[in-house]
Amino acid sequence: RSVYDDQPNAHQRFMEKLDACIRNHDREIEKMCNFHHQGFVDAITELLKVRADAEKLKVQVTDTNRRLQDAGKEVIAQTEEIIRCRVQQRNITTVVEKLQLCLPVLEMYSKLKEQMNVKRYYSALKTMEQLENLYLPRVSQYRFCQIMIENLPKLREEIKEISMSDLKDFLESIRKHSDRIGETAMKQAQQQKTFSTTLQKPNNVNYGRHMHLGRNRILESKNEITLKRTFEDDDEHEEEVLTAQDLVDFSPVYRCLHIYSVLGDGEVFENYYRKQRRKQARLVLQPQSSMHETVEGYRRYFSQIVGFFVVEDHILHVTQGLVTRTYTDELWNMALSKIIAVLRTHSSYCSDPDLVLELKNLIVVFADTLQGYGFPVTRLFDLLFEIRDQYNETLLKKWSGLFRDIFEADNYSPIPVANEEEYKIVISKFPFQDPELDKQSFPKKLPMSQSVPQIYIQVKEFIYASLKFSESLHRSSTEIDDMLRKSTNLLLTRTLSSCLQNLIKKPHIGLTELVQIIINTTHLEQACKYLEDFISNITNISQVTVHTARLYGLSTFKDARHAAESEIYTKLNQKIDEFIQIADYDWTMSESDGRASGYLMDLINFLRSTFQVFTHLPGKVAQTACMSACQHLSTSLMQMLLDSELKQISMGAIQQFNLDVIQCE
Repeated sequence: RSVYDDQPNAHQRFMEKLDACIRNHDREIEKMCNFHHQGFVDAITELLKVRADAEKLKVQVTDTNRRLQDAGKEVIAQTEEIIRCRVQQRNITTVVEKLQLCLPVLEMYSKLKEQMNVKRYYSALKTMEQLENLYLPRVSQYRFCQIMIENLPKLREEIKEISMSDLKDFLESIRKHSDRIGETAMKQAQQQKTFSTTLQKPNNVNYGRHMHLGRNRILESKNEITLKRTFEDDDEHEEEVLTAQDLVDFSPVYRCLHIYSVLGDGEVFENYYRKQRRKQARLVLQPQSSMHETVEGYRRYFSQIVGFFVVEDHILHVTQGLVTRTYTDELWNMALSKIIAVLRTHSSYCSDPDLVLELKNLIVVFADTLQGYGFPVTRLFDLLFEIRDQYNETLLKKWSGLFRDIFEADNYSPIPVANEEEYKIVISKFPFQDPELDKQSFPKKLPMSQSVPQIYIQVKEFIYASLKFSESLHRSSTEIDDMLRKSTNLLLTRTLSSCLQNLIKKPHIGLTELVQIIINTTHLEQACKYLEDFISNITNISQVTVHTARLYGLSTFKDARHAAESEIYTKLNQKIDEFIQIADYDWTMSESDGRASGYLMDLINFLRSTFQVFTHLPGKVAQTACMSACQHLSTSLMQMLLDSELKQISMGAIQQFNLDVIQCE
């Protein structure tokens, strides 16, 4: 660094010192070389002497090596062969050892593939589990094992997909076969119930024995035929008792449940199964729009529902936890609410009582079947009471038409009987008793018209029809008796009363017909006690029971009779008005004709013939009719005389009018 300082001539002095240093080194090098030069020369000389010996040695070594190599070639070859054999032997031993480890793995994997091919998926899962836990860890270093390890999850997923596909096929199968399963279950329940009923029926075959022997013989023969057919049916079906398991293969459910349980997804499977079955339940519970038109529509609807719950009950009892009693009860309560809503809606469209009765029978069989599987059905029987009211309404409408037809076809004249046989035929249909009439000789006439026994028969038919619905409702005889009496009261007080009132108001019904209607209602009123006896004999409930209802026929027929009497008075007055209208007085006549007017004589003749018809009526009715006619006639005559348009009256007209009043008196 001082070379570059600002001292003058510093660089030059540095260069001079450097040259002097170089010269000193050169002299040192020259001295060193001179000192070693002789040794170097001696070494070169020694090397030159050794050179010839070295070349000879090289030739000898080369020759020796050649001869040694030639002699050792065979040894080398044999040694290499021995080495190769020993390596092969070691490799073979190693391979055998490794194959002994791999063979069980390969055998298990082959077994797995075979199980997959024959669809033994549950066994395949067990084989996979053994492979993973026992065999594959021993040979995990091999590539084929890695491939196997990678394939096992795929096989598991494949098994899950296949088992799920089988489950879906199973669900589709039971959806298609649920109606057949339900139909079979309902038939079996019905056969069992019919068999139990037929064993008890000999005690009850005498329904109505004391009322009508002819009717009884028919009922008894029907009971015998029913009993015979029932035992024949039981013999036919005794050998072949089908269950849900006979109609549907449940193995896919068991298989899928086991597979998912092994895979640790049991809860996933349970949730999926329940979700799908809930969807199917909603589909099953959805009725067809035209279901109410035929009984087959209802039968198919009930069969599907029964089939659904029979399957669920079977799954409940043969699987562990797939469905629980709580789940089935919840599903049933949901279904029951829907069923009741559907039946309320669709039954309201039924106007045919026979169809409503068929529906009731189906509901009873449906309820009895599911009750046999442990499902509560009280609400269904409560619904039947609602449908019973509707059934009674349809019966009332039907019987209203029957009553109208009977009244339209009636000739409103006493029933003629020519001989004893005809008389017995009439009284076998209607409980008529008249000792005075019995003393008369044939031919004779019964006071009522043909409609009376027909009405009586139809009321009894209505009671039979109402009884049909009350059967199998698991109600006591007292309740059934009460139901029959209430429905019969409705028939009498509403339907028959309305028909009678409408009949009385019809324009073509004349005085003669009205008189006959009064007579008819009197006899029908007297027959009410026989209807009460008829109901008591059917239900075996004595009328002296405190809670027994009474028939309201008395008030019904009294009201009809009063209406007919009132109509008689009205029609009489109308007839009088008609005669008054044809009166043609000459108020300016000079003198009277000396006799009553022609219109008045015709009116009096009409009243005379009419009152002759009234002889069959109670005296009070005839007297009231006569008084009403006289009052109306006198009022009409007074109004005629005091008419404001009448300006003048001659003495002759007053005398003529006086003759007419005297004639009336």
